[in-house]
Amino acid sequence: MAISYSWNVSTVDTYPTHNSQSDVVYNVHWRLTATDDANNDADGNNWTADVYGSQAVDTSDLSSFTAFADLTASNVQGWVEAALGADKVTAMKASLDANIAAKIT
Repeated sequence: MAISYSWNVSTVDTYPTHNSQSDVVYNVHWRLTATDDANNDADGNNWTADVYGSQAVDTSDLSSFTAFADLTASNVQGWVEAALGADKVTAMKASLDANIAAKIT
């Protein structure tokens, strides 16, 4: 099973102004999708599984603030993964792998 993972972090909540900055992201709604690139269902589609949630973003220190217009999905994904922690991200991926394996069998 060759599993790839993709994050969707395109929906965020912002404060209009916070600590003299505009459009400050304080919450990210995320989805992590796992796709099995090696196995297909009966319709020929790759098997997938996903998990979703929301993650608060620490806004107490805006010394390295990035303007909303300059944010990238990679920036936001990094915030989410850092806030969740490596162990939780690894556990979520393992759970998605198990979900796909169960669908296949």
